[in-house]
Amino acid sequence: MTASTPAPTLAVVGGGQLARMMAQPAIALGLPLRLLAEAEGVSAAQVIPDHVVGDHRDLETLRRVTAGCPVVTFDHEHVPTEHLHALEADGVAVRPGPRALVHAQDKGVMRAALERLGLPSPRHRLVTAPEEVADFGFPCVLKTTRGGYDGKGVWVVRDLDGCAEAFAAAEAAGVEVLAEELVDFRRELSALVARSPSGQAAAYPVVASTQVDGICHEVVAPAPDLDPDLSARAQRIALELAGALDVTGILAVELFETTDGRVLVNELAMRPHNTGHWTQDGAETSQFEQHLRAVLDLPLGSPAPRARWTVMVNILGAPEDPERGEVGRLWDGYPHALARDPRLRVHLYGKDLRPGRKVGHVNAYGDDLEDCLERARHAAAWFRGDLGDESE
Repeated sequence: MTASTPAPTLAVVGGGQLARMMAQPAIALGLPLRLLAEAEGVSAAQVIPDHVVGDHRDLETLRRVTAGCPVVTFDHEHVPTEHLHALEADGVAVRPGPRALVHAQDKGVMRAALERLGLPSPRHRLVTAPEEVADFGFPCVLKTTRGGYDGKGVWVVRDLDGCAEAFAAAEAAGVEVLAEELVDFRRELSALVARSPSGQAAAYPVVASTQVDGICHEVVAPAPDLDPDLSARAQRIALELAGALDVTGILAVELFETTDGRVLVNELAMRPHNTGHWTQDGAETSQFEQHLRAVLDLPLGSPAPRARWTVMVNILGAPEDPERGEVGRLWDGYPHALARDPRLRVHLYGKDLRPGRKVGHVNAYGDDLEDCLERARHAAAWFRGDLGDESE
């Protein structure tokens, strides 16, 4: 009898909810994870016992975490590119690799690649002073090329005075400023794909996402009333980018659906993504299992939906109420939410409630879109504390 090969230990950098949600499919696959967490008690460290607390910007810490691990992957895109090259030189398979990941780290690099590949993108230009923004044209969007997320590092500006904050933030961070046209769009879409080192790829249905204050609030899968040709175009763009940039793992391509019937690439993420959380309960293979399969070069799973519709709504910490203090429910929100909707799927991240912070999400699926929307929105509002006890 041939002895079974033990599963490799996969290193994961970053202790947020994305790493936390990799843990469950890793358990099912019999895959050990080793985590680099930024602090004790962070979301992923609560469920991954084999973890090291340290700074992802320190190369020796990265080497300590990846020692004995053939592959390293990520919960975020903020590891310095030069450290990733150093890990590769040490013989660790970095997935996605630094040459791919830089396109998710640096918006200027990403825009240049889209232009080189001939893929649709908003009009854009790197700018060094407010006068160059004026030459580009108001109104427009200013972004720091690195470090922004969830609406941070993004400003809509309409005159010279509005540019000051963006340039001050860029100077403090030592990064550049990218000017982009203010796109007239109908809605935001996301095309999620997975790609393995051997080149196998899988594409999930294109979804519609709703942003509130720059933070993903709601996702509907698949995007309602999306023209089939436009849906196929979005998937082709994502698959082409995954191949051309040599992405390994999950790639999320956020797009604008314009009012004149086009799609334009807005942002890239090379990791599991908020717009893919619906897959945990609404797809044959969740984005988290798919990412693990892809980075380890295992055969990919089916991305097919399990139900006609799946709706994901994020649970955000609510602002404090002067009369009630901290508003919101987490564990104590379960009795009402689960009793009201036995089919509801709730995913909490083990985080403290803070205003605007993502602390979990809910998924509702079924054959009736309006029913799914009502169920998911009600549950998220209940956890957030927007609904009073009289709703019970």
